[in-house]
Amino acid sequence: MNAMATDVLIVGAGMVGASLAAALGQAGFAVTLLEAGAVPPPPQGQLDTRVTALSLASERMLRRLDIWPAMAGRVAGYRHMHVWDGAATIDFDAAVLPADRLGSIVENQALQRAAVDAASAHETVQLHEHAPLGRVHWTNAVAEVEAAGRRWQARLVVGADGAASRVRGMARIPSVGHGYAQRAIVCGIHPGSGHRDTAWQHFLPTGPLAFLPLADGRCAVVWSNDEPAAERLLAASPDDFLNALQAASAGRLGRLTGLGPRAAFPLQYRHAVDYVGARVALVGDAAHAVHPLAGQGANLGLMDAAALTDVLLAARLAGEDWADLRVLARYARWRRGENLRVARTLDGFKRLFGTSAPWTRRIRRAGLAATDRLGPLKRHIVNEASGFSGDLPSLAVPDPARLKDVLDFV
Repeated sequence: MNAMATDVLIVGAGMVGASLAAALGQAGFAVTLLEAGAVPPPPQGQLDTRVTALSLASERMLRRLDIWPAMAGRVAGYRHMHVWDGAATIDFDAAVLPADRLGSIVENQALQRAAVDAASAHETVQLHEHAPLGRVHWTNAVAEVEAAGRRWQARLVVGADGAASRVRGMARIPSVGHGYAQRAIVCGIHPGSGHRDTAWQHFLPTGPLAFLPLADGRCAVVWSNDEPAAERLLAASPDDFLNALQAASAGRLGRLTGLGPRAAFPLQYRHAVDYVGARVALVGDAAHAVHPLAGQGANLGLMDAAALTDVLLAARLAGEDWADLRVLARYARWRRGENLRVARTLDGFKRLFGTSAPWTRRIRRAGLAATDRLGPLKRHIVNEASGFSGDLPSLAVPDPARLKDVLDFV
C-alpha cells in the first residue's frame, strides 16, 4: 500500500481542527484532514442549543477564512453580560469597545460545518471522514500515519482530536489535570422577558448557570452541577426541571418555558506538559481542556490554530524546515503560557465560586461589587476577553496594519 504525501495531517475535523485546515489551506499548505466519524450536515430548522461563545478575535479570524458568512442566521451577537452571585452583580457592556457587541453565540454544528466547507474549498485540502486514527510512526523526516486502510507520509501531524487525544498519547506527551466530578447540562428555553442581547451567568454553589442568547429569541442553557445533582436533573420530568431552572435563575429572565431536549457532558481541567514534539503539535482541547464557566475553550483553540499557522508560514517564508521542532517550539512558547494562565484562572474561579462556605461567599461577592465599580478594570477585562489586546495571531488582529508586527513577533 503506497503512502500519500501531505504537508500537514490534522487529526480531528471539529471546530478547531477544521478551522486550522482552512487557515493552512489558505496559506498554500497541502493538508489532510481526518475525521473519525462523519461531519454533521448543514444545520436545518430549529437552532441547536449546543453552542459556543465566540470572542471578537475569533470572529475576525473566521471572517478572514470565509467561515463566518456560511453561518448567517445561526449566530446571535450579544451586547451585554450580566453576572451575579446573590445580591452582588457585575455588568459588562459593548459601549466600552470599538465594536457593537461583546461577542457572539454560534451553534457548534453550524461552525463545524462552515469550517469544514471553507477548508474543503481549497484545492490543497483533502477531507477524509469515517477515518479513525490507526497508528502514527514518527521518523526524523516524516510522520507515517495509518487510518481507515490508508497511509500518509506527513511532514507534521497535528492533534485536534479533543481532551482524550490519541495523537497526544501516541506522541507520549503527558498531560496533567483533574476532573471536577461535575457535568454541564445543556438545553434550550424561551425566556419570558426576552434575552435582551445579553449573556447571563449566575454563580451557584453547585456551579455556574449560564443563559446564552440565540438568534431565534431563545436561550441556550449551560448549567454546571455536581454529578448527583446532574443525574437528578437529567432524570426529572420537564416540569420539575423547569421549576428547578426557574428557581436557579432567580427570575432574572422572566418565566421560562419551551424546554428543549437535555444533554450533559463531563467537566475537567487538563493541560499538556508540552504542545509540540518531533513533527507533532497539539491544538484545542488536545492541548488544554478548561472549565466552561467563561466560555473560553473554543476561543483558546481557535487562537492556537491561527498562531500555529503564523509560525509555520513565517518559517516557510524564511526558508526554514517549518516542521522542525525548533520552529514548532515557537508556537508552544507563544500559546502555552497564555492558555495555562487562562486555564488556571478558570480553575481558580471554579474553586472560589463553587463553594457555599460563608467566608468565600463574602469574598467573591465583595470582589464582584468592587469590580463593577472600577471602570478601568472592567474595560481591561472586556478588551482582553473580546480580543482587542494581547499577542494575537495575524488572522485575529483588529487592525490589518499590525500584521507586520505579528510576523516580526513569530
